[in-house]
Amino acid sequence: MLFLTLRLSRGVALFVTLGILAACALPRVGPNKSEIFAGSVLREGDAFILTVDDRVNAIAAVAPALGFSSGFLNAGELGSDTLRPGDRLGLTIFENVDDGLLVAQGQNATVLEEVQVDGQGFIFVPYAGRILAAGNTPEALRRIITEKLADQTPDPQVSVRRVAGDGATVSVSGAVNGQGVYPIERPTRSLVAMLAAAGGVAVEPDIARVTVVRGNHKAEIFYNDLFDNPQNDIALRDGDSIIVKADSRTFTALGATGAQDRVVFESQTISAIEALAQVGGLSSTAADPTGVFVFRNEPEAITEQLVGQDLTGVQRVVYVLDLTKPNGMFMARDFAIRDGDTVYVTEAPFVQFNKTIAAATGSLNAAGAVGNVSGL
Repeated sequence: MLFLTLRLSRGVALFVTLGILAACALPRVGPNKSEIFAGSVLREGDAFILTVDDRVNAIAAVAPALGFSSGFLNAGELGSDTLRPGDRLGLTIFENVDDGLLVAQGQNATVLEEVQVDGQGFIFVPYAGRILAAGNTPEALRRIITEKLADQTPDPQVSVRRVAGDGATVSVSGAVNGQGVYPIERPTRSLVAMLAAAGGVAVEPDIARVTVVRGNHKAEIFYNDLFDNPQNDIALRDGDSIIVKADSRTFTALGATGAQDRVVFESQTISAIEALAQVGGLSSTAADPTGVFVFRNEPEAITEQLVGQDLTGVQRVVYVLDLTKPNGMFMARDFAIRDGDTVYVTEAPFVQFNKTIAAATGSLNAAGAVGNVSGL
């Protein structure tokens, strides 16, 4: 009789302890599925909760595209021989007389090295005066100088060559192997060629982003897109700035995953499956594969397509992925993660149950030990 009474007492104590522990909310990684669904606009919350299918994937995969505007794409290449302010020239002048204007006695030619094209595009040549060089080719400038000297010396012969200068230049900075200011020359008139001249990108090509600033206009593109679409290899202009940086997009992984962290994108696009793989996948001892959620703030236009109603402003949307369904893995593989997303995996129900039992058993054992001590 005493044994039965003790068993009943322990049973009642276990029941009471379980109730107390459940009410006190044991430690856990985050909300469970029922708590997340309670946040739906259909209940008491303000979030749209959507099960991912092919239709949802097609709409939610829309992301802001990077690329160049028509102003960048339609710009033609600069002529490699066109002279510009800042260029340096070398002039050689031949005179067919013994006592020439420029040529020293006993010689038949004079060389003028490092003739600078000034900020207004002019150069000065003795006896020819101030001559507009900018906008002309070396050949056109040769003819102009020859005509001006011909009035003062018989049959002059002029040679004009363009030497390296700081006329048309672009700056290349950021994640490249050779930052600096580079002249636009015949081999470096396009974006890809200029990046190559700067030593190439110093980060993984998959996450490299290239920004071109031209006056008040700016455009950005993924580095790999320069090669996937040759049209993106735009012609450069004097004064362009090229900045290369690593992709800064991130997502956050929480819950019953291999790791809980803020994760940087490792490629231009990333799916839900790849996002989970980056953090070690689902926890084999705690995760509920029916409860994979993606939390996102969606633009008004996309949310209206998803829910089929008129809305105002950015909306909270929770996407639900069930990896146990026949096509669940395919849906997760096709679901595109975007910058700022939160990927959350709920714990399996038995995990919390086991925690409750373990806590209750420990509590009862502690209570029994206290009772044994008090009965001494």
